[in-house]
Amino acid sequence: MSKKESFLINRLKSVGYALKGAVLLLKTEASIKIQFVIALLLTAAGFYFNISTTEWIIQLLSISLVMSIEGVNTAIEEIADFMHPGRHNKIGLIKDIAAGAVFIASVFAVIIGFIIYLPKIF
Repeated sequence: MSKKESFLINRLKSVGYALKGAVLLLKTEASIKIQFVIALLLTAAGFYFNISTTEWIIQLLSISLVMSIEGVNTAIEEIADFMHPGRHNKIGLIKDIAAGAVFIASVFAVIIGFIIYLPKIF
């Protein structure tokens, strides 16, 4: 019988798996690469325009929401493709709904970006 690992060791392993998943997303998914570049540009813009602490919080929450939902969308697509590799209407619907969630988060993130940066530009 194997000895049960400590709580701390299990947490460290979980963080390792999560980090591996984040790196895998960045290496393999074109959409997350684009979102990452946009996040870097907006971070630079935040420093350039000296946005407030509240604006930083809202910007970072928006970026993390879009990128996190993109990760969930990718996971849903991978599960769907694994379960039913061929074309199937229900699988297509599931993928469309997951992509729609990313779209909604992205639209609102763009609106938030306009709210933060348009007054600073004009």
